[in-house]
Amino acid sequence: MLIGIIGENCSGKSTLADALKTALPAEVVTGKDYLRMAKSPVDAERIFREKLRTAVTGENLIYVISEPEQVRLLPEGARRILVKADLDTIKARFAARMRGNLPAPVAAMLEKKHGMFDSGAYEFIYDGVNGDPKALAEQLTR
Repeated sequence: MLIGIIGENCSGKSTLADALKTALPAEVVTGKDYLRMAKSPVDAERIFREKLRTAVTGENLIYVISEPEQVRLLPEGARRILVKADLDTIKARFAARMRGNLPAPVAAMLEKKHGMFDSGAYEFIYDGVNGDPKALAEQLTR
């Protein structure tokens, strides 16, 4: 099974991926980590696309996506999960990553990107603040 976990920075994608990785089990690939699969970015993307296609009906793979251009890599048959969090939570989590300080340009970037994935088609919408990853894992395996 191929699972695409899609959402903004600090929305709870990695936390969900870690929980699902244990529950299913599954391999996790985040963002552009697939570029390590080959020396050339073109070759790495080709290899990764094949790995994603194979995972649709094969071994469990979770792809954590935080940029719109990465969504296009998901083939038909992927299970798509949108992870959502309110803007205040995203800002607080991002500030924690930056030792408690959220510079104004970073806050503006987060505000601009907030909701950027909302118009997509998803099988599940997951609450990245209060969601239950075990319940979602059970739904995915039914």
